[in-house]
Amino acid sequence: MVAFAAGSVIAAQVGQELTNPQIRDANDQPATIPDLGTHVVALTYADSSVGDLGDPLNDAMKAKKYSKEAYRGLGVANLKDSTAPNFLIRKMVRSKIEKYKSTILTDVDLTLAKTWGLGNCKGKSVFVLIGKDKKIKYIRYTDKNSPWTKPEIDTVLKITDELVAMK
Repeated sequence: MVAFAAGSVIAAQVGQELTNPQIRDANDQPATIPDLGTHVVALTYADSSVGDLGDPLNDAMKAKKYSKEAYRGLGVANLKDSTAPNFLIRKMVRSKIEKYKSTILTDVDLTLAKTWGLGNCKGKSVFVLIGKDKKIKYIRYTDKNSPWTKPEIDTVLKITDELVAMK
């Protein structure tokens, strides 16, 4: 299932195989998406101005307590489209990593968005569910006008349950 934000033209779609480009960690060191190709990966790529839009879904995913042997959830902060300075966003990212014990990477120049064909991500949060085969299983763009709904979250959880159960 693919959901599109109004007026958004994107190329990324369900079934697309993804590569693992080099982006940055919260300390501005080179990094790639951990466990891509070995785990089910739930990734939220967000402009910092809408960084909290994914919280309802992320909270629901965390509550499922998926096995760390099969599942990895993480975030990538889109620094390029943010109006805040990169050092300030990195400071906020490091504090979220500490508080939530999560993995959050940074994308300084839209490398991930360009490599995966995510299109214009300014003011958007993009959720991408990726199977162990490195293929997109679900993708959804949210913005202030199109937040997550309970039925959409339930759909993502159902798909994730099925993917995590696959051997």
